[in-house]
Amino acid sequence: MAYATAHHEEHHHEHDEEIKVMGFWIFLVTDCILFGALFATYAVLVNHTAGGLTGKEFFEVPGFVSETFILLTSSFTSGLAVLSMHKGKIKPLIGWLIVTLLLGVCFVGLEIHEFQTMVHEGATISTSAFFTAFYTLVSTHGLHVSVGIIWMISITIQLKRYGITSVTKRKVTIISLYWHFLDAVWIFLYTVVYLMGVM
Repeated sequence: MAYATAHHEEHHHEHDEEIKVMGFWIFLVTDCILFGALFATYAVLVNHTAGGLTGKEFFEVPGFVSETFILLTSSFTSGLAVLSMHKGKIKPLIGWLIVTLLLGVCFVGLEIHEFQTMVHEGATISTSAFFTAFYTLVSTHGLHVSVGIIWMISITIQLKRYGITSVTKRKVTIISLYWHFLDAVWIFLYTVVYLMGVM
């Protein structure tokens, strides 16, 4: 009887975990739709500068190249965190998560600095339809990175408290997928907004 009850609870727990992972994939699909709509809007409005300056006059190559390097490096370190988790090594896991979130903080800091510089030079969100689309698209990605940083801090605290369990494993796997998704979105941003913008 006790075995049957334990088996039932274990099966119920696995079922709950599967539902939570599926819920995350649905969330990613909705996020893909969101970013797809923002990219489409940007593509339509990119030449609507109201006769003013374009991104070419404002985008700084060293700035967005640095942002790209930092975010891609953080994707690599989040992968190392997952590898450490699968090996059951808690300290390297926490260490790589901390490195990843610190790189995320650097990325957000550079993005805020970029926005401040552009606003200081007269390119605000209301300057033209182009800048409205630009700030909306790029800041939505930056907001997602900020949420990811807070999420990662929360998981790191849980790992220190509870160690590697089935629940923390699931959370680390999901935050890693989320982080890779943000990197993929940034590659599109880097190409469509910045590279094409400075050409």
